[in-house]
Amino acid sequence: MKPLSQKSVTALLNAWSEGDGAALEALTPLVHDELHRLARAYMSRERPGHLLQTTALIHEAYVRLIDWKNVEWKSRAHFFGVAAGIMRRILVDYARSRKSQKRNGGKTRVSFDEAAVFAAKRSQDFLALDEALKALERMDPRKSQTVELRFFGGLSVEETAQVLNVSARTVAREWNLARAWLYRELTGPQGG
Repeated sequence: MKPLSQKSVTALLNAWSEGDGAALEALTPLVHDELHRLARAYMSRERPGHLLQTTALIHEAYVRLIDWKNVEWKSRAHFFGVAAGIMRRILVDYARSRKSQKRNGGKTRVSFDEAAVFAAKRSQDFLALDEALKALERMDPRKSQTVELRFFGGLSVEETAQVLNVSARTVAREWNLARAWLYRELTGPQGG
């Protein structure tokens, strides 16, 4: 079977957003592997034993993506950038929910060892990263979007440039500046 070009995927995306159910059926197997790769990358950053599994993250993102109507998809990369953002929001919502349950006396039976401490730290880190990204978005929306597409979406510099409609050099520069800003924001001014 001959692989579809990026233009074909974009055409299917646009037909789907216009309500063509057959386009969605044709598109689903084409994007499934890439969505799985994105979800696996996200979950690799989560604590061991996370209750949300890769497949559940894909399904939740898929359900949310299906609700997107009247979107003019620019490209395959644009679609995966949006999917990455949705997965990030799902994980942030999940982390906030867990934090809320702990604060409100939600009881979960866990062993008291370093793994539990590490798991709590990872959730806090994810929430801190989300807050830092929101602050970056208020200052410079394009840098925030660059981080989301590169880090969370796993897009290359060229794919990110295509989605943002800027040059690859601009993306590389903004990616470096955004990473430095986030590092300083997350570690404090002294880097510690």
